[in-house]
Amino acid sequence: MTRKMLQFTHLHQRMPEKRGAAERRGDFGEISEAFAPATAGDQSSRCEQCGIPFCSIHCPLGNNIPDWLMLSAQGRLEEAYAVSSATNTFPEICGRICPQDRLCEGSCVLEQSRHGNVTIGAVEKHITEHAFAQGWVKPVLPTAELGRTIGIIGGGPAGLAAAEALRRRGYGVTVYDRHDRMGGLLIYGIPGFKLEKEVVERRIRLLAEAGIAFAPNTEIGKTVGFDELRARHDAILIATGVYKAKPLGIPGAGLPHVHAALDYLIAQNRKGLGDSGTPAELDARGKSVVVIGGGDTAMDCVRTAIRQGAKSVKCLYRRDRANMPGSKREVAHAEEEGVDFVWMAAPESVSAEGVKANRMHLGMPDSSGRQSPVVIEGSTFSLPADMVIAALGFDPEDVPALFGAPDLKVSKWGTVETDESLMTSLDGVFAAGDIMRGASLVVWAIKDGRDAADAIHRYVSAKIAQAAE
Repeated sequence: MTRKMLQFTHLHQRMPEKRGAAERRGDFGEISEAFAPATAGDQSSRCEQCGIPFCSIHCPLGNNIPDWLMLSAQGRLEEAYAVSSATNTFPEICGRICPQDRLCEGSCVLEQSRHGNVTIGAVEKHITEHAFAQGWVKPVLPTAELGRTIGIIGGGPAGLAAAEALRRRGYGVTVYDRHDRMGGLLIYGIPGFKLEKEVVERRIRLLAEAGIAFAPNTEIGKTVGFDELRARHDAILIATGVYKAKPLGIPGAGLPHVHAALDYLIAQNRKGLGDSGTPAELDARGKSVVVIGGGDTAMDCVRTAIRQGAKSVKCLYRRDRANMPGSKREVAHAEEEGVDFVWMAAPESVSAEGVKANRMHLGMPDSSGRQSPVVIEGSTFSLPADMVIAALGFDPEDVPALFGAPDLKVSKWGTVETDESLMTSLDGVFAAGDIMRGASLVVWAIKDGRDAADAIHRYVSAKIAQAAE
């Protein structure tokens, strides 16, 4: 069915139907139903086809969103997938987990004019799932082998995006990861109710079919030396991500019932993947849980605790709802599922009984422009807690020490320094994703991986040309 565009004047915005809160509290399945084909086409036709597409401009990948919305509205879904996947290595993942309300959808002209944004993420997911169902998604095979190899350290979104782009050009690619599965945070950090693991595993199978080699359970500096790896390949990409939890930094932070967010999420994801031996202390069943933090990781933790059967779940955040860094949709989902938010409050200490906190007010803006939270004197209160989860963000690990590479330069924040070509201080060694830019979004990691692949190709090509002279 072919539809005209600019149908926002008489078609209202429709989001995909969500499973009821009571049902979704009982499992880790994705909460949104798929769009029916007719609904996806109708919602695509609401697009205004702007002369200046702010949705694309505010997408880190620069996705050609108006083009594939028009193709979807016209029922040309195979072409829509081709356009979508031309700029995005993992559209089925971004359609699910990108904070569209802060990126493309939040920048949609219809949102600014109060007509309600085009539901870009849901349409992207629809297009890609339809493409998989029809068998249109194939392994990316090179037209010719170059006889050159690249080693990628880290099997998360940046590393895998770079691997696909390099393999497309004809490089032999090996991805090394310290975990027993590829996917990084896509597998271990993001809960199944946002991204079911089969979605990631399906894409990894395609990458393997394309000829990308995977080396799990490989810890650089221990399993294999970094210098040995450099000698083995024509170039190296460091895409390890950032895994070290920011410290809670208050009395009682080291108590046994205080846990880092990523330890908690990894334990649940491993359980969902069928692994045995999940520590009992990382199971929230029957416990009063307090999660400290206000980002997307905190939302993942509170919603996981609900599904594990916690007695109560509270999220303690030092600013108000309007200043929360996490996705507002995720906050709404959490509230629907029974999470209690304690706004304008910051922890002072943790004890065996729970968390002592102070009420806050917003003072003068800090260096980022956000108002700084200030303690209200005499406002101390307590929250009972059998389990406390710190979700304050992530810092880089000491990569030079881990790799035994003291000449690898890092910034004052511990991120690996790169030049404009994403090359590090070591010749032929590049970096991409969170280990280069700091903790950020999956979509930025994908962009970095694709950009690094282009830079690596230019580097190796120049070396080949130089050797031929």
